[in-house]
Amino acid sequence: MIGETTDMTAAKLQAERARSQLMDTAQRLQNRVSPGTLASNVWQDAKDKGADLAETAVDAVRKRPVAVTGVVAAIALFLAREPLVDLAGKMTKGVRKKTNRKTASKTQSTEKSA
Repeated sequence: MIGETTDMTAAKLQAERARSQLMDTAQRLQNRVSPGTLASNVWQDAKDKGADLAETAVDAVRKRPVAVTGVVAAIALFLAREPLVDLAGKMTKGVRKKTNRKTASKTQSTEKSA
């Protein structure tokens, strides 16, 4: 009987240790998957990737400044296309008015001479 109680006591201690380890592991997992921790990890990863992207962009500009300038100019023109088209339209209307005035004054002076 004494041998059995010693074995039972050892088994109970081992079960208690295993339960304690399981609860500790469950607590750590719960902390790792909490919304706050997940959001923090995602935010940190995004910042790291953004920094890496910026560093890569700076390296690309250093290697090929003319090509990058061309790309930036093309993007700027694309984004500003509507105001540029409006401006070009206004400018051509002004040129047309001046041209029409010159043509009209020439026509009038020819008619007066005749």
